[in-house]
Amino acid sequence: MKRNEFFSAVGISAGMLFMAPVLSSCSKGLTDATTNPGGGGNPGGGAGAVDFTLDLTSPTYSALNSNGGSIVKDNIIVARTSAGVYVALTSICSHQQFNPIAFDSVASRFHCPNHGSNFGLDGSVINGPATSALTKYNTQLTGTNLRIFA
Repeated sequence: MKRNEFFSAVGISAGMLFMAPVLSSCSKGLTDATTNPGGGGNPGGGAGAVDFTLDLTSPTYSALNSNGGSIVKDNIIVARTSAGVYVALTSICSHQQFNPIAFDSVASRFHCPNHGSNFGLDGSVINGPATSALTKYNTQLTGTNLRIFA
């Protein structure tokens, strides 16, 4: 092997070692955003569908006992509207995956403080820069247990 061939091979190998982590981290973000825009079917990122129950007598979820209250659990924001209706959406903004979005009880909407996107109670985009709706989940209240499911 000639000297210039050797240095060329070493340079390419060193460049690949340096770029591998950079390219790997970029591809993770692109994969999540492409296959799971706006939080998708399973915002927690693991396998399986969303299905969990909140015990509303627990201090952890006490905000949901009042109209206008909200909590975030497993990348899902659960809110109680001014009319007393429970709404559950992914808490990850569909624009740049900022987490968590917040519930604005006065305006009855969800707001991303990162770039100002607003979403309706059904997850639809009210104003951007977001262009994709948030995933909405079903809610079912049985006694003091609130079930959130896909």
